[in-house]
Amino acid sequence: MSGIYIHIPFCKSRCAYCDFYSTTRPGQMASYTDALIREIEARKAETGNEKPHTIYIGGGTPSQMPANELKAIYGKLEQAFDLSQLEESTIECNPDDLTDSFLDTLSRLPINRISMGIQTFNDDILKLICRRHTSEQAIQAVGRCRKHGFTNISIDLIYGLPGQTPEMFRNDIRTALSLEVTHISAYCLSYEEGTRLTAMRDKGVITPVSDEDCAEMFSILCQAMKEAGFMHYEISNFCKPGYHSRHNSSYWDGTPYIGLGAAAHSYDGRNRSWNISDIDQYMKGIEEGTPVMEKEELTQTDRRNEMVMLSLRTSKGLDTEEMASRFGKATTDRCIKNATRYIESGVMLFNGRILKLSETGIFVSDDVISSLFED
Repeated sequence: MSGIYIHIPFCKSRCAYCDFYSTTRPGQMASYTDALIREIEARKAETGNEKPHTIYIGGGTPSQMPANELKAIYGKLEQAFDLSQLEESTIECNPDDLTDSFLDTLSRLPINRISMGIQTFNDDILKLICRRHTSEQAIQAVGRCRKHGFTNISIDLIYGLPGQTPEMFRNDIRTALSLEVTHISAYCLSYEEGTRLTAMRDKGVITPVSDEDCAEMFSILCQAMKEAGFMHYEISNFCKPGYHSRHNSSYWDGTPYIGLGAAAHSYDGRNRSWNISDIDQYMKGIEEGTPVMEKEELTQTDRRNEMVMLSLRTSKGLDTEEMASRFGKATTDRCIKNATRYIESGVMLFNGRILKLSETGIFVSDDVISSLFED
């Protein structure tokens, strides 16, 4: 059991591009914390004798939680689990929440990594996508984190945002690197159903960035990160040596983890389960001792396809010998055969054992990976 994920669904306002489960009802924070504490107690036995290596508090916006609620959550985690082997404990934050007072609270908790959602340093685009902070607030927040003793700082960027040009994104990268953070996650914007940005696109209010410009931005990103000494260890993630996200890496390695809170997912090594994406039903179920959880029993083919998908997202690639030992030689041979056209075109690389995406292939990874699935 690698890690524990806790979902905090509260946001002060909803970003125009986001389709993650969240709510803007802060009055429920105390009740939600009580439910989380009950769920932690009810599920602590799921770790068996294993000691968690990572904790990740995500959202939503965990930095919207009051200090006393965060203290209560971490206090329960320390009581319920043996954290003696904890390597990494991350909390997601918005720049404008990172006041000296809040950071002082975080510094007194078992937290050693800050993941900050910045998205862009262009103030006009920040307003368009309904972010609450300015570029200057983001820059100051990174410095403030360092002042309070946090040296492992990750920031999120998005490229392909409406109105963004390759040169504008190049400036975002320059600014991010100037902050000397240890980790950068950069995602190509996707227009998700039900989001404000998608509605704006459909009404013609905004025009999506072309695929060609997005590809150029990705190329700029990869080159800049390489020159700055960052490792491109996963499709959207770059780190200084030794600063990869240990928690997220467990997802890509297929390591079991426990997810707590509304909409949180869990994986036991063979099957997946998740809490309902409804804060009221989640809290009611926990209070009544009948948590509303859905489960998916993964077939052999499901697990095989997940191994292909998750492995090819990383720089480690797909170990075909390990795949053969887990799922058989026949299905592995078919995978390699189906990958031949990509290997020949330079989209994939294969050394006789490890199959991986080339830099060119990473940008078209979804199509490549899905073509290697079996029904």
